[in-house]
Amino acid sequence: MSPPPPARTRRVDLVRLRRALPGDVATALDRYERHLAMERGLSPHTVRAYLGDVVALLVHLAGDTPDNATVEAIDLAGLRSWLASQHSAGASRTTMARRAASARTFTAWAARDGLLAADPGPRLSAPRPHRTLPAVLRPEQADAAMAVAGVGAEQGDPVALRDRAVVELLYATGVRVAELCGLDLDDVDYSQRVIRVLGKGSRERTVPFGVPAERAVRRWVEHGRSALVTDRSPRALLLGARGGRLDPRTARRVVHDVVGAVPGTADTGPHGLRHSAATHLLEGGADLRTVQELLGHATLATTQLYTHVTVERLKAIHDRTHPRS
Repeated sequence: MSPPPPARTRRVDLVRLRRALPGDVATALDRYERHLAMERGLSPHTVRAYLGDVVALLVHLAGDTPDNATVEAIDLAGLRSWLASQHSAGASRTTMARRAASARTFTAWAARDGLLAADPGPRLSAPRPHRTLPAVLRPEQADAAMAVAGVGAEQGDPVALRDRAVVELLYATGVRVAELCGLDLDDVDYSQRVIRVLGKGSRERTVPFGVPAERAVRRWVEHGRSALVTDRSPRALLLGARGGRLDPRTARRVVHDVVGAVPGTADTGPHGLRHSAATHLLEGGADLRTVQELLGHATLATTQLYTHVTVERLKAIHDRTHPRS
């Protein structure tokens, strides 16, 4: 089986296919897009993913002929056929579960909007995604990563100062990389050592950070940011080399490079630092509700995944140290 095309190619194809849809379908998708963004408050990335899934579904039901697509053609058999085609193309269980959820979201909206006589979504089943244990750094590995980030910063290089602020804040707060890059200067309260974060679903939360992160951010703002800022720069806390808001892709590269420089660590990015922060909080005695609030999880079930990590660590320590393990 040939590998699936790169994500960028798929995005371009879906944009082209959406433009080829009939006018009434395109109008419906415009309304649906506004519903996702304005009423449900989903992020632009999530909205694009949901719309892409719907376009792919409609084109599949139209026999790969976009100009024949209709919303009315969506039924349970068609939904199952679409998921079966995704499975045949090699989609993972996680991907199929997400696309099934995306389809159910659309059919529920279409039924409420009068585009479908009945909603077939609730009868659509899909494989449950595998819930893999997240890879986390040990506390001493996290300390070593912070030290690596500090090497260049000690020389006063603006980009190195920014990179140190990136890794210190990510580990100190456990925020998502998009949330980090979305921070503005006014979102940092140094007196309270907290940041104001706008998370998924436009939910705002306040997250504390420690003294090392405060020092890193202060040094970046006072000695590094001024070297990168331009007349067109936004009020963003973190800037790219050309003065624009820091791109999450750049932040991911920074984390991969820093963590990769620590001997014995697995390759990990910002999400690995988020997992590490949550795990270390729980191992230090924080309760699940507190960690849920700090991470911005909508449900406690997501946060509970980290308890499995700490239990696995406890078992490993027990097996290694108890005489009758």
